[in-house]
Order: sequence, then C-alpha cells, then structure tokens
Amino acid sequence: MIQSMTGFGKHVVQLPSKKITVELKSLNSKNLDLNARMPSTYREKELELRKVIASSLVRGKIDFGLYIENTGDETSAQVNEAVVRQYMKQLETIAKGDDIRLLEMALRLPDAMKTEREDIDEEEYKAIKEALQFALVEINKFRSEEGLVLEHDFLHRIKNMEVLLKEVIQMDPDRQATIRERLEKAIIDVKVEVDENRFEQELIYYLEKYDITEEKVRLANHLDYFSKTLKSNDSNGKKLGFISQEIGREINTIGSKAN
Repeated sequence: MIQSMTGFGKHVVQLPSKKITVELKSLNSKNLDLNARMPSTYREKELELRKVIASSLVRGKIDFGLYIENTGDETSAQVNEAVVRQYMKQLETIAKGDDIRLLEMALRLPDAMKTEREDIDEEEYKAIKEALQFALVEINKFRSEEGLVLEHDFLHRIKNMEVLLKEVIQMDPDRQATIRERLEKAIIDVKVEVDENRFEQELIYYLEKYDITEEKVRLANHLDYFSKTLKSNDSNGKKLGFISQEIGREINTIGSKAN
C-alpha cells in the first residue's frame, strides 16, 4: 500500500494549567526534510522528538509545531523592577509625563521583563509525547487515504498500458511483413539485379535491428511488477519511481523501433 507525502495531523491536550497543541504538516520531498518549531524550554528534547517523527514519516517535507499556552494563573515572566525604575528615571529627564505613561514606555524597553528558565515537567512531557503519537496516527491516516486514491489511478493507467501492449503484440507481425514488402518493392523500383542470398541476409539483419520482442517482454514484466509492488504492505515510492522509469524506457524504445 502506498502513502501520499501530503498530509496533516493535529492533537490538543488540556492540562490543568496548560494547553498543549501538536501539529504536523507534510508536503512532497525526495527525502525526509524535518523542520521543528517549539518553545526553547523543550529544545533539549528536539532530537528525541525528531527520531519519533522520522520513524513514522519516512519521506516528505515535514513541519512539526509544538505550542504550549498557559491557561492558569502561573507565569514565569516577572517585571524587572530595578530596570524599569531606572528606565522611568531616565525618561523623566528627557520628557515630562505622568508615572503611568512613563511606566508604559519603560515596559516596552529591553530587559523590562525577566523570565526564569523552567525545568521540563515530566508529566507535561509525557502528555506531549502522547499528543505527538495521536498526531502521527492522524497524518498517516490522511496520507494513506490519499495514497489509496493514487493507487486506484495508477492501476487504471497500468491496465490501459497492458491493453495497448496487447494491441502492439497483435500488430507486430504485420509490421515486419510490411517492412519486408516495402524493401522488396524498393529493389524492384530501382530495377537493379541483386543477389537473392545476400539480399535475404541483409533483410534479416535489417528486421532484427527493428525487432521489439525483447522490449515487449520487458514491458509486460515491468507492468506486472509495478502492480505487485503497488499492492505490497510497504510504501515503496522510490521503487515505483524506478519501475516507472523502466516502463518509460521500454515504451520509448518500442516507439523508436516502430519505423
């Protein structure tokens, strides 16, 4: 079964004081290209989370987003009182204004707020990993459903090529006879005496040059192999791509030899 590389998965977990959202988006890419966005607190866990994603999503351009929103009264940010007072003092020497106005201006300046680095809460991290697993299930379901649509389309196209190949196989003997007749007529038209044995040898060589028996056998084998690979349990996008190239190569050779 094949999977599309396009998909989306999302899962939200509500803890007593925090809302955790995990999002996964994927687009086409030859290999795995993973971009992660998360709070700085969890950067030390990025490699571990990347490995979890990579083990489930083998290919594609993946955007992973981890968003944590405080919904309780807790906050790690505090007003840096000493810095703010110093800012207000300096501002007062530059321009007159009431304390509220000076405070508003001071709070916009660098280092007005100080944030203490939080340690990773194990229960919170456990919830994040569970949310990631749910999001992975959702995105894989999305990719599988789209892959099923592609599979039906591929099988339809393979069936069309098999029908056309049968027509080619039926037409081929007549094609060789036509080439032989055309060459014999050309000899007669130029009214030249020829050695029949030598002419027959040259004719056989010429017909062998345009023989497509090998290409017909290979093409039939490639079409069958494509269908079998498509129905295998693994998602074999690269393998299918290689078989498709071989199918195209045999079709082009048949076309060039069709004369």
